[in-house]
Amino acid sequence: MAKRSLKVPEALPTNKVKESAFSKIKSAVFRRKVAIQEIVREPTSGGIVFRFTKDKKDIEILLIQDSKERWTIPKGHIEPGETAKVTARREIEEETGLKNIDILAWLGKIHFKYRRLDKLVLMTTQIYLAQSLDGHETPVPEKWMKGIRWFSFTDALEAIEYDDIGKLMLIAKKKIRAGEFR
Repeated sequence: MAKRSLKVPEALPTNKVKESAFSKIKSAVFRRKVAIQEIVREPTSGGIVFRFTKDKKDIEILLIQDSKERWTIPKGHIEPGETAKVTARREIEEETGLKNIDILAWLGKIHFKYRRLDKLVLMTTQIYLAQSLDGHETPVPEKWMKGIRWFSFTDALEAIEYDDIGKLMLIAKKKIRAGEFR
């Protein structure tokens, strides 16, 4: 009987087993989180910016695309001493570059929460209706944005990432059609 020779592999397998996609997701979901140490309230304000189409038969809505590629409206934190209305104007100007706007009406507020490390952030955003008064003014995005553009109302409603803002867009359209601005 002939003796079989065993081939020795050039590289022996390591003990490390490759983690499957399911295992990665499972470990991320069940990873122990740090307990919430603090609740933070962050008041913000912004606006649903519209303009009339050239034929004046419809409206367009200006949306920005954030760094995570979500379409939303221009908004930001209320600074000390500012009113929500002043913040809405400032944030619209900063985030869109539009200077010739008119803040027409308060539409409502939205609430949401998220976790930031060991903090629970409770955000309240006051939303205003704003009209772009200069049809030739071109919006310019801030560097952190992925995009900015005018949408038909229907396309804006479809693109907007947040349902609560979509509901306020419907209220805005009703106010625009009725001329209810103050």
